[in-house]
Amino acid sequence: MLLGAGVFLLVLAPLLAWYVEPRAERTPVDVNTTTVFTGRGSYFDAGSLDEKDGRITVTRRVLGDVAASERSGRAVWDVSTAIDTPATLPLRDPRKSLQWTTERWVTDRRTNLPVHCCDERPSFSGEAYLKFPFDLQKRGYRWWDNTLGATVPLRFAGTATVQGYRGYRFTGTVQPTRTGTRQVPGLLVGRPKQGQVMAEEWYANTGIELVADRRTGRIINASIAPRKTLRAPGGRRDAVTLLRSDRLEFTAATQREQVDLASEDSDRLELLGRTVPLAGGAAGAVLALTGGVLLTRGRPRGARGTGRGRD
Repeated sequence: MLLGAGVFLLVLAPLLAWYVEPRAERTPVDVNTTTVFTGRGSYFDAGSLDEKDGRITVTRRVLGDVAASERSGRAVWDVSTAIDTPATLPLRDPRKSLQWTTERWVTDRRTNLPVHCCDERPSFSGEAYLKFPFDLQKRGYRWWDNTLGATVPLRFAGTATVQGYRGYRFTGTVQPTRTGTRQVPGLLVGRPKQGQVMAEEWYANTGIELVADRRTGRIINASIAPRKTLRAPGGRRDAVTLLRSDRLEFTAATQREQVDLASEDSDRLELLGRTVPLAGGAAGAVLALTGGVLLTRGRPRGARGTGRGRD
């Protein structure tokens, strides 16, 4: 029995480390999380046609489409992002926010790379967006910026501690880039003699900083410094600031929630990939050795039969 138990543990240990644990590294499909960024900045008030200063709140909710995920074998997440000002935040209606967008993000559950299926919108690319891949490396990654509509190269910038939990830190910037056009009154962009013009939308982000859990790739803190402006057609200067902030960052509550989730998932993977295999392997070796010794020594002499022969 000891030998059998030992052999079983010796077989189970590498099985957990090399087979079970890698297959446990899969992006979840039943996700339901809300992250909140906040910070001070300025924004364009459509009612007064003027810029205002105040607190800006960005609320992002991620909801997994379990049915679509099971059909496709991919991670299918529906994402809604609302940008609120002090006037719109109390309304708790994303349709009345300063800006509200919806996305459908589809990724390979193992690699985290985008998969173009399942009514994905818009079409993404890169290696990271809502999360990073499992088992992060100390190297640069391509992060998808939906406002830019393209990937941003992030560089590894060491480690950072968030709510007592250490993660890998990545930083990047977006130089002022034209991202589209918008029809506005000419007066708004310095063209008073023109009724309506197709103003140019410009975007920059000079302070992207993401801290992610090394094992799971979960983002435990994020901060950005977005600037969205309008320019007259062919203009070289910003005429209107739609949104600007030097730092929008995860709230303390969001940081704690993300750290708790990252810690729980990381501990589970550590248990499967290291703790149990090492302990099981050591225990299996002891049991197998003990059972082998007892088996080779044979049954004790006192255990042999002592009855007399038949008449």
